[in-house]
Amino acid sequence: MARARINDEDGWAALRAAIGAEDAAETAGNPDAAVVNPDAGAASVASVDRPTLSLAVHFSLQLLAEKAPGNTLEVRVPPFAVVQCVEGPRHTRGTPPNVVETDAATWLALASGSIGWDDAVASGAVQASGTRADLRDQLPLV
Repeated sequence: MARARINDEDGWAALRAAIGAEDAAETAGNPDAAVVNPDAGAASVASVDRPTLSLAVHFSLQLLAEKAPGNTLEVRVPPFAVVQCVEGPRHTRGTPPNVVETDAATWLALASGSIGWDDAVASGAVQASGTRADLRDQLPLV
């Protein structure tokens, strides 16, 4: 069963709390309105409660799926959420051939732009496998 769409107001509030943004966009269509505090980083994520962190991860993955619709790449942020995105060949059974997996703090840092894709992959904070396991062109989301 598909998860219900998170409304923008709740999603942006959770994302603001989790990434230390001082001013978040009112809608997903205006991500330039979010001002991220680059010093917040993992400390901000660690300071939010688990339901808020979960909502922030779910909402940011929802933004990713809206920005890059498709079923070629599976993005996993355990234990919170998983989403399929990026146009291309559809995956239907078994282990997906294109997977990106990371923890919540790293994912939100990527989504906010406080860490770059190449740096996160090089550091080992992101595991990316498959020929289409690259989110460089989709990030940051806010």
